[in-house]
Amino acid sequence: MTYSQLRAFHCVATYGGFSKAAEKTQHSQPVLSGHVKQLEEFHDNLLFKREKKRISLTTAGKELFILTKQFFEVEDQINSHLNKSSASVSGKIRIVADSAIHIIKILKSFRKIHPDVMVDLTIGNSRDVINAIRNYDAEIGVIGSPVEGPDLQTVTLGTSKIKAIASKKFFNPIPETLSFKDLENLPLIFRENGSHTRETLISEALRQKKELSPVIEVTGREALHELVANGLGIGFVSHAEIGQDPRLINLDIDTGKAEMTETLMYLTARKEVPVIRAFLKAAEKP
Repeated sequence: MTYSQLRAFHCVATYGGFSKAAEKTQHSQPVLSGHVKQLEEFHDNLLFKREKKRISLTTAGKELFILTKQFFEVEDQINSHLNKSSASVSGKIRIVADSAIHIIKILKSFRKIHPDVMVDLTIGNSRDVINAIRNYDAEIGVIGSPVEGPDLQTVTLGTSKIKAIASKKFFNPIPETLSFKDLENLPLIFRENGSHTRETLISEALRQKKELSPVIEVTGREALHELVANGLGIGFVSHAEIGQDPRLINLDIDTGKAEMTETLMYLTARKEVPVIRAFLKAAEKP
């Protein structure tokens, strides 16, 4: 007997059928049916009478249902107790982001409300962010693109155009905008594979039947800025990430509809973690 088998039996008994239980619990009907069947076979005890499309509890099933009601009621009480005990936010929150710029405002709000919480902020590319969240290595992630998945919850923080950055001495004269045709003939500096800025640019270039090839690939936004500032090529960042470096200029690109959508994410399974709830509340403040 396993917890999953007992939970499956309890849900089917509660909702009066496999299909209804599947609908309410978001588990597939075959999964629920399989768990119940394994429970019956392991204990050699029929728990449901199956008559065409209807089911009903056997005597043994009714007796077990009384016990599972008690069991899961106690489980709810335990969860409630633990949630109350952990209602005060403390400890540490781990955040991994593609840029600190996008969460500075939220961090200020969060730190003002919860000054005792240690903030551990790591910077990485989009792939690093998603991996860290799914591997339970961070509570909050922030990347420059929409992200989908039943295991993830997301909040859109805003959108930003992709801009080209260059040394002030690179162009003479400085153009107002750059097309993808222009970019094909310029030395380009790209972030590493996994950078959403890079992926977005390449995708849009292909849509416009152009091909962008970097002369330098670099890991990290800070290194990218330094190479560009020293005249080694043209780099790309979202408008929000341009910064205040006096050595650089930024230029509009004919990027069509390509934009960076800054997205905050966390695991659906962890939505009740107090420090995550607290951070989300801070993100809601104007």
